[in-house]
Amino acid sequence: MRFVSRVGETIAVKNGAVEGATASTDLGFGLRVLKDGAWGFASSSTPGLEEVLAVADRAVGIAKASALVPGQRAKLAPVEPVEDRWESPYKKDPFDVKLADKLELLLSAEKRVRDGGGGKVMVAQASAGARREEKSFASTEGSYIEQAITECGAGLSAYAVGPGELQRRTYPNGDRELTGCYGWEAVEALDLVGNAERVGQEAAQLLEAKKCPSGPKDIILDTTQMVLQIHESCGHPTELDRVYGTEAGFAGTSFLTTDKLGKFKYGSDKVTIVADATVPHGMGTFKYDDEGVPGQRTVLVDKGTFKNYTTSRETATRLGQKASNGAMRADGWNRMPIIRMTNINLEPGDWTLDEMIKDTKDGVYMEINKSWSIDDKRLNFQFGTEIGWEIKDGALGDMVKSPNYTGITPEFWAGCDAVGDKKHWKLWGTPNCGKGEPMQVAHVGHGSAPTRFRKVRVGVGQ
Repeated sequence: MRFVSRVGETIAVKNGAVEGATASTDLGFGLRVLKDGAWGFASSSTPGLEEVLAVADRAVGIAKASALVPGQRAKLAPVEPVEDRWESPYKKDPFDVKLADKLELLLSAEKRVRDGGGGKVMVAQASAGARREEKSFASTEGSYIEQAITECGAGLSAYAVGPGELQRRTYPNGDRELTGCYGWEAVEALDLVGNAERVGQEAAQLLEAKKCPSGPKDIILDTTQMVLQIHESCGHPTELDRVYGTEAGFAGTSFLTTDKLGKFKYGSDKVTIVADATVPHGMGTFKYDDEGVPGQRTVLVDKGTFKNYTTSRETATRLGQKASNGAMRADGWNRMPIIRMTNINLEPGDWTLDEMIKDTKDGVYMEINKSWSIDDKRLNFQFGTEIGWEIKDGALGDMVKSPNYTGITPEFWAGCDAVGDKKHWKLWGTPNCGKGEPMQVAHVGHGSAPTRFRKVRVGVGQ
């Protein structure tokens, strides 16, 4: 049984006016039952003993009905029962900061976005958000766990308009209001006002920028684009329920079938990717998942070789593993937990960004995802970014608009020959990962440094 309570706040300003300020609360409980190898689930927003008993009866009835259908029977890997409480750390409670102070900051930053656009930015926006989720987990195996997770963040966007054209620039990274498990100190660290003018300037400059060159190029992806690259071409295909086909919504099976485990060459020897629920302040950080399994650090790809999946207690047993690596999470009280990414991170290398650029003869440097497309096996993809710069003979050159690239996942990662060092490594939050039917939105994280890939098809469709 899980009892979940959420409070949230979103504030947005646009072109000098308050666009919205909303507060939300949500609470309820869900019961998951395993009987005769089949699952039943039921939930309610009305806690109370009579309702709990009624929901439990309903969940058992659903499990009994499910057991009548032929198919794979669920067996669970063992887990040690535990009693514990954990809270994500923060310095300044975002719900204690006055609304007037938040609005003053956002309005000041948004005005500077428009000022920087020199009359070409027609729409400027600034927003901030916060969420706190408190949940209690109890199982008949003897666990009782309480967790509280606080998230916070903010962002800017500028829309510049020219003849037959619109260009967008954001800070710090697209539409991700929530950036990680922090308090209001995360918003203060962004220095929205200090970055606002540049955001407006670059949106306006993109109107005059030349198109991204086409053809095979070396590309350097900034950490802001590596978020999406890791998410789509490694995070989702290593989810074991997608491999087994028990969850296939939203472009959703996987080319990483179980016969490839331990021997498939996913990328070059520069590529080590981990699923890490223990890294501080990650949006995929927790102490226990929604099956009561401790959060862990699991190597998915080790120096280019595919080594593991993100698993549940059920799928771990099916795969022949002794234990789950703790990746089961539900979107609130009225959803069953499914396998979700934690923080899927590319481990740092030993390059600085300057060294990477100086070592590149003909390439493009790209920042912040703008568009994406990937097939249902997670093999063929095309991604576009907000902005780019040509690299010529080891130096950054002209700004280019709408840079994009395409590839096939293992071929693309095989071309990775340089990964930025620890000083360049950054952990980003992704609060909008959709999966499941009915749809569940997960908050996950991705850490990376700027990374170079050789001989990539760039500028497709220009």
